[in-house]
Amino acid sequence: MDKNKFIAPVKIIAEIGVNHNGDIRLAKKLIKIAKDAGADIAKFQAFRTKDLVTPSAVMAAYQEKNAGDVNTQFDMLLKYEFSEEQFIELSNYCGELEIEFLATAFDEESFQLIQRIGVERIKIPSGEITNLPYLKQIAKAGKEIILSTGMSTLNEVADAIETLEKFGCPREKVTILHCTSSYPAPINEVNLRAMVKLGDFFEAKIGYSDHTLGIEVAIAAVSLGACVIEKHLTWDRNLPGPDHKASLEPTEFIEMVRGIRNIELALGSDIKYPTKSEISTMQSARKSLVAIDSIREGELFTIHNVGAKRPGGGISPMHWDQYIGKRASRDYAIDDLIIE
Repeated sequence: MDKNKFIAPVKIIAEIGVNHNGDIRLAKKLIKIAKDAGADIAKFQAFRTKDLVTPSAVMAAYQEKNAGDVNTQFDMLLKYEFSEEQFIELSNYCGELEIEFLATAFDEESFQLIQRIGVERIKIPSGEITNLPYLKQIAKAGKEIILSTGMSTLNEVADAIETLEKFGCPREKVTILHCTSSYPAPINEVNLRAMVKLGDFFEAKIGYSDHTLGIEVAIAAVSLGACVIEKHLTWDRNLPGPDHKASLEPTEFIEMVRGIRNIELALGSDIKYPTKSEISTMQSARKSLVAIDSIREGELFTIHNVGAKRPGGGISPMHWDQYIGKRASRDYAIDDLIIE
């Protein structure tokens, strides 16, 4: 698979998620920050708590640590649920700022909601990769799909892709997002090579949803071929809520985007050739055949009177064997370029 055709431009998703803490003003503030930082997409999470979890569903360990004074997922999620009207307002605001609006839907009603609002692509969260009726519904939408694969085995990813293909979404429309579903993700559990494996095995586009602290892993993923990078964005990591601790603050997000864009430029082409800026260096850095002793017309070129010195632009020393033993057609003073 030729990964180079997928490298640029990288789609950078600012995962606002539920970092708005239920406050639409904060949500808009984060959209503006994402836009100003250079993100391509501002993403939220759309759900109806009653359709997503049972009242007794326990929280993940990271949620218990960061969610505040609630004891169940149900109570926690209720605090972050936005209405359709609020999502429409956020989508319109994204349109005003010319940044793409995206919301991950976690249930059927929420999926219908984002379809009504209108999204360019669909993001399947890691927790839904084993949800057959959900995958069937998504596949029939006929849109580009970003498939997050946190907590998954290769076989589970294969089953999900097979389902998407079977129900109407060709593999060419799927970007497989490698992910470690831990918040924050331990650096030694990132396994970026698994992202590369996913792309090779499924012959598909690849990306990375980064939950590590810092920005270096996301940037490294781009160097390995990621065409989508997703990273949580927060106004302040000390705010209450499940995802703030594993998010980037505004200045950090700006640095990540800058790093990704620089890596995109650095990746460039897979063709090896002298670049424009190197041309002027070639003459001063390379060598030419020169006289290292006086040479008379008709005298043989030998290892004692011919050497290689800067500048370049003359006869390349790679032609050494063609000149040693040849007779000079003119006189040469020391350090004259050989110009036979």
